[in-house]
Amino acid sequence: MIKIVGAALIFAACTILGFQFSRHLSERPKQLRYFKTALQALEAEIMFGHIPLQEASVRLSKQMPKPVNLFFNRFSANLQTEGATVKRAWTESLKSISSMLALQTKDLEILEQFGETLGKHDRFQQQKQIALTMTHLEREENEALLAQSKYEKMIKSLGVLVGLLLIILLV
Repeated sequence: MIKIVGAALIFAACTILGFQFSRHLSERPKQLRYFKTALQALEAEIMFGHIPLQEASVRLSKQMPKPVNLFFNRFSANLQTEGATVKRAWTESLKSISSMLALQTKDLEILEQFGETLGKHDRFQQQKQIALTMTHLEREENEALLAQSKYEKMIKSLGVLVGLLLIILLV
């Protein structure tokens, strides 16, 4: 009886791990899309709203889904701290939520590079920087979708099969 319960627990744990890794793979393109949408909204606020960056980030934190809304909420709070620069506030906000994101290092680097240019240029140059960043994010999203279609089902199956293999080896 104990062997059956142990085997069921091993199988369940391996299957859950496979599905968790698979979910991480499917979250990346979604989060990249959210960041692209947020940058489009930021561009609209900069170009047409003429509102300060701190206020625009508050608005974005209310409009965007998690975890992007958390990023803009922290960015807004970091901008309000005394002596904060836009670059430092952006970088610190990105680092503070990076553990909640399914993004890879190269995705985070693209966003960090954008943060270095944020607030340093006039509106039209800033619009060009946003367009450049969105192009990079689009490329990464396409790669993420390709990886998801290639590996998502395989990772789920691998979790199940590893669980079965462990049960066979232990019994």
